[in-house]
Amino acid sequence: MQENEINPWSSENTVTIQRLFTEFGIEPITDVASDLSDIPFFMRRNIVFCHRGYEKIADAITHKKPFNVMTGFMPSGPPHLGHLMVMKEVVWHVKQGGRGFIGIADREAHAVRGLSWAQCEMYGKEYLKCLYALGYEGVVYTQSANHDLQDLAFLASEKVNFSELSAIYGFESETTLAHAISVLHQVADILYPQVAKGPAPTVVPVGIDQDPHIRLTRGIAHKMRLFTIEDRGEYISVRSKNAPEEALSFVHKKFPGSKKYAGHVDIKGSSMELVEQVVRDSELAVGGYAFVTPSATYHHFLPGLNGGKMSSSIPESFIGFTESSKVVYKKVMGAVTGGRQTLAEQKELGGEPDICPVFLLNLFHMIDDDVELHEVRQQCVMGELMCGQCKGDTAARVEAFLADFNSRIDEVSHMVDDVYKR
Repeated sequence: MQENEINPWSSENTVTIQRLFTEFGIEPITDVASDLSDIPFFMRRNIVFCHRGYEKIADAITHKKPFNVMTGFMPSGPPHLGHLMVMKEVVWHVKQGGRGFIGIADREAHAVRGLSWAQCEMYGKEYLKCLYALGYEGVVYTQSANHDLQDLAFLASEKVNFSELSAIYGFESETTLAHAISVLHQVADILYPQVAKGPAPTVVPVGIDQDPHIRLTRGIAHKMRLFTIEDRGEYISVRSKNAPEEALSFVHKKFPGSKKYAGHVDIKGSSMELVEQVVRDSELAVGGYAFVTPSATYHHFLPGLNGGKMSSSIPESFIGFTESSKVVYKKVMGAVTGGRQTLAEQKELGGEPDICPVFLLNLFHMIDDDVELHEVRQQCVMGELMCGQCKGDTAARVEAFLADFNSRIDEVSHMVDDVYKR
């Protein structure tokens, strides 16, 4: 794998933000977020900072059109505060009218992390309890039990070869086929909402490390379409890729005055939106999928309390949802900070909250009020708030949050048992 490549299974991703924009084609979310009447805190605070194709989702939210929100969780360890952001994103989109889909990636955990099926189920249930406690409503499934998903993964596999997977993920000769197959299940996860509910914009909230899956899926979704649609300025050209003749004739008949040629139809005087809908109807009528290219939002990672990435494999880096108050206090008080070397320097120069895991814990989750958060930041920058005081305040907030959150988890635990009985 090339240096600085994005790797979905690595805890060491060092791709710069500027390279995300210039080389990987990801766009800042600032402009498209401004189109929303209610900008969520995670966009307002620049936690979710970039996207692919989110314009479709913003339009669907604004004009009350159908859309899906889908994401997956690999049950390779207990959920913790590092997973909370994507859960909040999913729940927010559901509340904006999105149809929710959650996939528990147990096949990926088994193939990539080597977990037993019993472990996958145990951790999967913990993730779902957290989602339900946050108010999630929608479809939930496991990769291992969803046969429609498995069929879709098989069909998607026809559109990609091992060389392409190697180029995207850095697979080598030692990579197991199960690992490669798990990638196709990720693709199927992302496309599954459109199989279950019909073609519609779909947003996938993820960390930036998951972008290879998004790129691959967007490409496969395009390959599985029967037509391409090109805006030629004076007319719109609908061009067959491998569509049957009756599908092309269907499009031609829907637009009086259009011109039909061998393999394409040229349409004047119509909108791209109407042409796209007719083409999708045509594809669906002959058994195609007519996928809308999926979108994605990307969030910054909540850093670990030890300064690195918050990781389930490094206990001192994260705060789990079932941590005791004693453990929470010890972990927060022992966290690295953006403070200076001495108390005198802290008072003179101020702290550096933007690189401080403790302040960022408040920014991500523990302080809801923007004014209060700004005051904490300013006190740190001005040297008025010392790290010990800030840690103590933050530990108290985390303890209060977990107490409330766990009471909600207890109330929804029965819902998880229903999912695994299906």
